[in-house]
Amino acid sequence: MFKRILLATDGSPIVERMLTYAVHLARVEPATVIVLHVYEPPEHYAQLPGYNHLLKQYRTVAQAVVDDAMRALEVDGVQVQGELRTGDAAEAIIAASKAYDVDLILLGTRGRSNIAAMLGSVSNTVLRSVSCPALIVP
Repeated sequence: MFKRILLATDGSPIVERMLTYAVHLARVEPATVIVLHVYEPPEHYAQLPGYNHLLKQYRTVAQAVVDDAMRALEVDGVQVQGELRTGDAAEAIIAASKAYDVDLILLGTRGRSNIAAMLGSVSNTVLRSVSCPALIVP
């Protein structure tokens, strides 16, 4: 049923619960989990000295977010690959879901109790824009 699962992480603590779901789902039927982290470098600093160094630091931190999630999945025997994208998070998640032809998207919530407040703008936009199922992990 699920051959490719996109796990979109922002590096927050919720990813630990998302990883639990990803491991379980990937074991039900052998599936590859694509760990995606999207970051948006601050373009308003582009003209300042040291901006290229700032970009490298952003990328280093973003790669660490992906690598941490990948390691956790690999320890549990899950086939995994990682990807970094820059730009708007919702747009990047939607684009990645199409590019990888994923069967499921795993997203985290904001952790609030009210369902309207729980879904952030990223989750809400993704849910309205994709044709595959999405699992929102609180």
